[in-house]
Amino acid sequence: MLELRQLHVLKAIAQEGSLAAAARALHYTQPTITHHLAVLESHFDARLVQRGPRGAALTELGAALLPHAEAVLERLRLAEREVRDLAERGAHTLHIGTFPTAGALLLPPAVKALRHAGVHISLTEGELPTLLRGLRARELHAALVFSQPGDRLDLDDAFELYPLLHDPLQLVLPEDHRCADQAHVPLEELRDDDWIGAADPRDPCDRLLSWACAQHSFEPVHTLRTDDYAVVQGFVAAGAGVALIPRLALGPPREDVAVRQLKGAPLAREISVAVLRTNAARSIRELVEALTEQARLVQRRWSDADADAGLV
Repeated sequence: MLELRQLHVLKAIAQEGSLAAAARALHYTQPTITHHLAVLESHFDARLVQRGPRGAALTELGAALLPHAEAVLERLRLAEREVRDLAERGAHTLHIGTFPTAGALLLPPAVKALRHAGVHISLTEGELPTLLRGLRARELHAALVFSQPGDRLDLDDAFELYPLLHDPLQLVLPEDHRCADQAHVPLEELRDDDWIGAADPRDPCDRLLSWACAQHSFEPVHTLRTDDYAVVQGFVAAGAGVALIPRLALGPPREDVAVRQLKGAPLAREISVAVLRTNAARSIRELVEALTEQARLVQRRWSDADADAGLV
């Protein structure tokens, strides 16, 4: 029968590159490492590790076993954390991640509802790459994420993705921009403008902009990159460039910028909640339901505002 210690040994050898280094990492003696590896190889009747003068590496069979070993160990770690939370607090702790704009408008009502239901919440704020790393490392049970419509975000089958909101990208111009008097601005008229974009060029909003510009045979030139949308609007107001900002991130209206729509099919990012399949199924379901309801309220407010402005 397989033992968890054997799986720990296989993982440590793969990470450390030798039996001696694996022994140090696990605080075992080297004979103990050798024993557990021998029992594991005997179980499969196959060599899982190739040993040599310069260290050790997994064989093809060992490499095939490794992701399963890691999944078993990770699942056990999650179970231990959930049970300890339940024992210490009398309730599940949901570890939730969010990016700043969603954290401000979508998440607080959902957190309030969960707290009233007796669920303990641990919150982590970060940009999208940080949240995805937290999900993959199983440090987060759930996270609000954004993507281009249709993106899977490179999450494995341990996660479910629930779409919440289409967040339209709004064109933000200096108040004296030549296009500021147009309600719907053709993108091709901005081919000579500088753009202010996200810190990471792979940001879904920047990729959408690049795709849209390519349809008009030009590539946007970025003069500044930042993830702080208040900074973006400040530099737009100063005439440093133009920008596409998600509607959820616009904040209170500013008098020194003009917020307009691009002409044609609207560009939008998809806001979703990615959830890890865990034993806390009830809490996860309540989180998804609360976020879905808040997203509906936000969408209704936007529709009412557009109607008042004569945009629909």
